[in-house]
Amino acid sequence: MQLLLLHLDDALELQPDFVRACKFAGAYQYFGKNAGQQVRLWSKQGALDDLSREIVKNRPATGKTPQLCFMGSGDFHHITALLLDDALERQSSAATLIHFDNHPDWVKFDGGLHCGSWVNSALANPSIQKVITIGVCSHDLRSPERKGANLHWLGDGKLELYPYEHPPSRVLADYGNGASYRQEGGALHWKSIAEIGEENFIDHMLSRIRTEAVYVTIDKDVLAADDAVTNWDQGRMRLPYLLSLISEIGSRHRIIGADVIGDYSTPSYAGSLRMQFMKRAEIFIDQPRMRQGAETMRNINSAANHALLEVLAEYME
Repeated sequence: MQLLLLHLDDALELQPDFVRACKFAGAYQYFGKNAGQQVRLWSKQGALDDLSREIVKNRPATGKTPQLCFMGSGDFHHITALLLDDALERQSSAATLIHFDNHPDWVKFDGGLHCGSWVNSALANPSIQKVITIGVCSHDLRSPERKGANLHWLGDGKLELYPYEHPPSRVLADYGNGASYRQEGGALHWKSIAEIGEENFIDHMLSRIRTEAVYVTIDKDVLAADDAVTNWDQGRMRLPYLLSLISEIGSRHRIIGADVIGDYSTPSYAGSLRMQFMKRAEIFIDQPRMRQGAETMRNINSAANHALLEVLAEYME
């Protein structure tokens, strides 16, 4: 396994114990805060392509060794699309993307990638057999069409979404029935973890992965507030259950790459004044503003990162 710390903000630097543990494990670090200010929240494709080239250029030669990346705030989740493409290029078989998140990240977004749109890019990759999104509790599932959700992937069977818990989602179009939902009375009724039961869901999830190879992306806002402090509203999953899901996946499938995001950092933007204003207006609407103290945030997020590093490293050797 090749370990990468991608410093696009200061989230990881605020966890010196975790950074030391990663360096001891042979991690290499890429410092790209200027690029991070450009691409945070959303970005045009050109800036993302430049960042991708820089990461690859500065990476030690790894061949087909899987890469595990920690990269700060969930505002950078669209960078997963770059890491996923790179992982898929270094192996020949089809793969399943396992996506842990409190948000589905499936909105339509033209001219680049948004941290809430990147799943569409993953689904369009011919090497991705399926995306399985796990743990969503957010209001993004409330009237999702009105919020720009690209729901046709559900009907096509290439996307399965299992909320931790959520009421039915009101929709206008007909999406039929899928592995993770049924449509009834103008609404999508989800097969949630709470409904299935945590232990039963493990078996169900494993039955839905049809490829040997998997890529795992973890946004820690899927976790309850006692287990993570993020820039976004958070879900209900607890850290021990997330670790058990990863262990079950890793013990049965080959993890070709993984990334972890979701540490809180103070937003900082570059680019035109219009772009900065649009991003600040967006987070004013979408992101909560109550935060815990700096020491508490560091301790909670560092503990989760240590635990995730330990379990992922075990299955990515």
